[in-house]
Amino acid sequence: MLYPPETRVLDAAREQARALRGDPNHTVAAAAMDTLGRIHTAVNDYPFTGGPCAELVVLGVAAAAASGPLVTIVAVGDGDRDVIAPCGRCRQALLDKHPDCDVIIRDGDQLGPVNVRSLLPHSYRHPDAEPERFVRFSAGYFEAVRDGRKTATTRLNDPCEPGPAWLLFEFDDVYRRLPGLIDSVVSKRFDEISDDDARLEGCERADELRAGLRGHYPAITDADTVEVVRFHVTGAVG
Repeated sequence: MLYPPETRVLDAAREQARALRGDPNHTVAAAAMDTLGRIHTAVNDYPFTGGPCAELVVLGVAAAAASGPLVTIVAVGDGDRDVIAPCGRCRQALLDKHPDCDVIIRDGDQLGPVNVRSLLPHSYRHPDAEPERFVRFSAGYFEAVRDGRKTATTRLNDPCEPGPAWLLFEFDDVYRRLPGLIDSVVSKRFDEISDDDARLEGCERADELRAGLRGHYPAITDADTVEVVRFHVTGAVG
């Protein structure tokens, strides 16, 4: 399932692909959205010595625009190929530079976003990459996080690390972000979530928080490991 921001990214890539018009040196288009909601587009370059894929070119285009971390990316082939999955080299580059980015791929007849980490299980991690990070939130939490009433989030299979990170809020068709700092990340069993954890998230009791998490993660079990991420806002809306 694609949400409106992801649909905008896909539409931009498809439009760029249609503009290629059978050029044998440029056969794939890519589009990527940053945390400000800006969309960057590019195409591959295929000289006789070989050349960069469209995904790698769009990373450079976005970097030249001082985009910061990328939220969503997709590649579209020319002709009737439509959405295509990134090659191994592109997956590694995305993981190194934008580990929180979602990639739109085709799964059977369905299109949907998956995090780039899931495209490279047991992957190599570049020790000097130091990518800019972000953490996704539902738009409904924006005011509570901005005002300091919510200073924790509990995640399942969504790794976070201590350090600077954008706190990204996904409204229907736009993003809003706050500069933040991840103070700590503690792993625990789902059934070990405490009342203290709940209060940091704006809930009164642990069972209230667990009920909300079950709504967000329907398949979660008491034995699953979650990460309790504590953070604070460090500045004004970006």
